[in-house]
Amino acid sequence: MSSADYTTKELLATFISHQVRDGERVAVGAGLHVPRAGILLAHLLRCPNVRLYVTMTFTNLTKEPRMEPFYTVYDIRPAKWAEAYVLHDDFQEDPRLVSDTFVVGALQIDKFGNSNLIGVGKDYKHLTFRGPGAVGTLSMAHYVDRYYLFVQSHDKRIFVDKCDFISTVGWGEGGPAGRQKLGIPGNGPVYCITPLCVMDFEEKSKRMRLKSVHPGVTVQQVIDNTGFDLIVPSDVPQTTGPTEEELRTLRERIDVEGMLRQ
Repeated sequence: MSSADYTTKELLATFISHQVRDGERVAVGAGLHVPRAGILLAHLLRCPNVRLYVTMTFTNLTKEPRMEPFYTVYDIRPAKWAEAYVLHDDFQEDPRLVSDTFVVGALQIDKFGNSNLIGVGKDYKHLTFRGPGAVGTLSMAHYVDRYYLFVQSHDKRIFVDKCDFISTVGWGEGGPAGRQKLGIPGNGPVYCITPLCVMDFEEKSKRMRLKSVHPGVTVQQVIDNTGFDLIVPSDVPQTTGPTEEELRTLRERIDVEGMLRQ
């Protein structure tokens, strides 16, 4: 197996895996397969002491030879791994009880990392497209140590100058104090991860900045598919791909159904 033979989803999962720190609590979502694979990859290869939060339970999966698939937060199959259960009311009262970091999706994202899961359209009573709603992301992203934005496509419908609604505050109207001005904690989004690139936030303005492009993607492609002026450094590196060990672990132990290869 060549480490050069990988899909974009496997590349993104690997990048996400390197954001996890050993010893912290990390929520493993049921819906976003790429972030879930990245978190599990970090746990199996580099972070054995991570405390995984999986569908209202805590567990450690380092000795599991293959991950059994699960699809929703109501799926009962992960219960067989449970070492402890989390009471729903405790989770709602303080999301930090279950996770120190978080990955959140979006229908729209603006230049300051504010994101929208509510819906597309100017009138909330007559949306053009209705999203799932905040579904707990508002609390999670405000109280965890850090969080990451993740989307499964990159175009001007998603990356907009201004979100129709904001379900998760990024850096507000910009600047390092953008969140404090709104009376919320200062731990905003770190990276925005897409099928074309990875973006971060410039330190002074907190505007989105291109960090790296994926293999086969040009800087101009990213610019052409982003609906606001992106900060572009003079030198933009290529996103580092998975090693042979990372790719083998993804395919043989985590992504047993091959969803990241589709």
